[in-house]
Amino acid sequence: MPYAEINGLRLYYEEHGSGPPLVILHGGLLTIELCFGSMVLALAARHRVIALELQGHGRTADIDRPMSFPHLASDVIGLLDHMGLEQADVFGFSLGGLTTYQLLIDHPTRVRRAVIASADHRNDRGGEIDPDRLPTADDFAAMRDSYAAVAPDPGHFDVFARRASEMVRDCPGWSDEQLRGVEVPVLIVIGDTDFILVPNAAEAVELLPRSQLAVLPGTTHIGVTRSELLVPILEGFLNEP
Repeated sequence: MPYAEINGLRLYYEEHGSGPPLVILHGGLLTIELCFGSMVLALAARHRVIALELQGHGRTADIDRPMSFPHLASDVIGLLDHMGLEQADVFGFSLGGLTTYQLLIDHPTRVRRAVIASADHRNDRGGEIDPDRLPTADDFAAMRDSYAAVAPDPGHFDVFARRASEMVRDCPGWSDEQLRGVEVPVLIVIGDTDFILVPNAAEAVELLPRSQLAVLPGTTHIGVTRSELLVPILEGFLNEP
């Protein structure tokens, strides 16, 4: 599979299928395989799926550069430029969803339609998260194992995980005014037992001028990309006229 030299990164990416280009962005501490599993092939039946691993994740080595959402969004745009693509649909989950928000703010003309799953546009909610809604110890063990299986430096996991967590913690989020200025059609997706709460997702939908909300029943945060409901919902949204 190919790599692209982007902004000082040796960025790993994969292509599957043919059709309109669809960039998929994984969650934090996840690889393409662990995040999306069989979704990639299901989406590739109708799309040219472009799956990449963001800074420090999976096969893309970390570099001596601040880890920030503006940088991650710039890396995605750099890959589109590398591939000669002026515009693409984007589906981002969790950390990938936060990166998608940044793409919509910084590079709106490069995104045709966006799906943001399990990511909150605000970072000032406060309060405790129900532990039952969080990834389990087994989930975290799978993250570590999947990283170790493919990363250029398997021993870097703890450093990288801390940096990624700090990036999410320090992200200021995006203002109401910024979201009101997004003209791209956006689908917000969460699980009904996600740690991104339904009222918070509904708030984003109220702000985004051309948006929809999908709440997956019986679905936790980590279960969103594993739900059999997700691909049909994505296809319905992406194929709207």
